Amino acid sequence: MPTPKPAVAHPNLKPNKVGLTLRDYEGAPSTLCAGCGHDSITAAIVRSFYELDTPPHMIAKLSGIGCSSKTPTYFVSGAHGFNSAHGRMPSIATGAAAANRELTYIGISGDGDSLSIGIGQLAHAVRRNVDMVYVVENNGVYGLTKGQFSATSDKGAKVKSGDVNDYNEVDLCQMAIDLGCGFVARSFSGDAKQMVALIRAGIAHRGFALIDAISPCVTFNNLPDSTKGFAWLKEHNVSLHELGFVAPYEPVAIEQDPGTTKVVDMPDGSHLVIHKLAEDHDPTDRARALDILARDRGDHGRVFTGLIYYDPKSNVPLDEIQHLPDKPLAQFGAEELRPGKAEFEKLLAAYR
Repeated sequence: MPTPKPAVAHPNLKPNKVGLTLRDYEGAPSTLCAGCGHDSITAAIVRSFYELDTPPHMIAKLSGIGCSSKTPTYFVSGAHGFNSAHGRMPSIATGAAAANRELTYIGISGDGDSLSIGIGQLAHAVRRNVDMVYVVENNGVYGLTKGQFSATSDKGAKVKSGDVNDYNEVDLCQMAIDLGCGFVARSFSGDAKQMVALIRAGIAHRGFALIDAISPCVTFNNLPDSTKGFAWLKEHNVSLHELGFVAPYEPVAIEQDPGTTKVVDMPDGSHLVIHKLAEDHDPTDRARALDILARDRGDHGRVFTGLIYYDPKSNVPLDEIQHLPDKPLAQFGAEELRPGKAEFEKLLAAYR
């Protein structure tokens, strides 16, 4: 795919290695409520792609339906984009990634879009290890339809209307680990440094990278006792570790602070630097990750954020599992896609 000549919209700002500035990775002005956590996540995505020097035309951004699914409009206007039907974004991403794996895929969804109508689609995208970053902007309510409880709302939680949730919540991170996801993280929209590091690492990961991004809804779910409200999260958030991401062309710089430092090698030659570990959390320990999530859910007194679980052996994405050819399917010509009667009969014979 030819590389378009960079068109720097803001020449006074520092350009990255592809000649673009941070502003060149922005999109349309947000129409979300003032103070919405989703906009903070948008800013983290903008910075992540800018710092990774990703050409906009090599990015594919996808979404479903909901407040969260408006987010792709607000970043990287020069990227490819697809807004799918409600809950169907994972299957669109699966097909697109199989057809052209040269692109970097990022899916933006919400707790309603992914864990209610779309939970089956999400489960199979995780199971198939589609090579993409999947960000769930999780606020515990259906913000677009006036604040009803979502599948991630804590049992006993209240919303602005005064209603109380009578159902158990779905833990997105635990579900992902149970399905075999090799990159599972949770972050808070108010922690920009952590969010950027996780998004950059998720992009570098070969396979499905899930980020449960807790994003308070300022209109319907920001009460003082809401576990997905700004005040509660600022008081109860427990960062498991400090994260840094080092691209392949950057020197590995490790802060020599007290505590253990761990450097996790990523498939593309980059590194995830984890230091000052809280509670000695090792993200490569699956049992430890599940224990962290169980304690988080059990007492509702804390919410743990950071890289919950990482399996360095999970970097075999869908295209390798399916033994797809090196040439992207999107670049095949008519002769290759229509091999003729003899080849077709040979293919059918393989299934008899």
